[in-house]
Amino acid sequence: MAAAWIGPAVLGAVNEYAQRALSGDTPPRLAALMFAGGDWLLYALFTPIVFVLSHRWPLTRPHIVRNGTIHLAMSLFFCAAWAAVGVLLRKWLIPETIWGGGLSGHFVSWLFITLPFGVSVYLAVVGIEHAVRYYDETRAREMQMARLAEQLAGAQLAALQAQFNPHFLFNTLNTIAVLVRDNDREAATRIVEHLSEVLRRTLARHRANEVTLDEELELVRQYAAIEQARFPDRLRVTYDVDHSLLGAAVPGFAIQHLVENAIRHGIARSTSGGLVSIDVRRVGDDLHVTVTDDGPGIDAGAPGDGNVRGHGLDLTRERLRALYGDRASLTVSRGPGGGTIATLRIPYRTL
Repeated sequence: MAAAWIGPAVLGAVNEYAQRALSGDTPPRLAALMFAGGDWLLYALFTPIVFVLSHRWPLTRPHIVRNGTIHLAMSLFFCAAWAAVGVLLRKWLIPETIWGGGLSGHFVSWLFITLPFGVSVYLAVVGIEHAVRYYDETRAREMQMARLAEQLAGAQLAALQAQFNPHFLFNTLNTIAVLVRDNDREAATRIVEHLSEVLRRTLARHRANEVTLDEELELVRQYAAIEQARFPDRLRVTYDVDHSLLGAAVPGFAIQHLVENAIRHGIARSTSGGLVSIDVRRVGDDLHVTVTDDGPGIDAGAPGDGNVRGHGLDLTRERLRALYGDRASLTVSRGPGGGTIATLRIPYRTL
């Protein structure tokens, strides 16, 4: 702001030269041009002080009247200071122009000439300081709100993630308990080994909201192995995945949860077992993950628009909204020939 006075200083010198030229006088001397511009530059020295005073006594409630009175008095003081320093500058550069009455008489005359404009300049600088400060405070508040929103979103996602992990763990422990009651120690041991691997991978994620498709599919394979130990002759799992997509970002545990649903509500309810198919494709700018089972299918009274409800499904949809907004979706519907089709659509990007 202090450097901004260079503009008026240059224009003041140009005005001095133009006025002499228009009136037919001889061109002004360098000293006259220096005074015409230098008088403006004097306020560059005052500007930082005015900024400090404006910050010290802001024009805000509840002290707006008191602080306004202070600034009005300060504007008169700075006007007098500007006039006094201007007179000294004129005395130094062009002493022959000092009028009758000496420096004191010249100061009084210059003070009244400067008074209306000097007060306006002071108040304008105060207004600029307020505008700059309000802008900085607004940006700071916006950044703080953005950080708080990011922290809140992270906390919400962490809470949702925390609800998924125990859900998966409790179901696996229940499977182990069933096998132990059935005296199938070999199968129970295999499941414990698979569970150990799943937990190792889960803890290694450090609560990451997104993982690579490759990592998520490896978790699905470990989980499927646990369920196949429970249904050795009834469960088959197939994968149809484009290997160029293995680095794609997917929500952690989302595909595993869809596979878990397909097994629990599809295969486990069928006496003859069945097939769970996992298909991953890129469609335009989206990644489509489809989990299909050939079980008895969802209830006939379920919505036909793909918006089947359920605690786990609602959690997944809430996570999708938190991560991607309206750019992601999860639909669950009846298959044309029976069974259930769950389709996860998320924006495609790589980690």
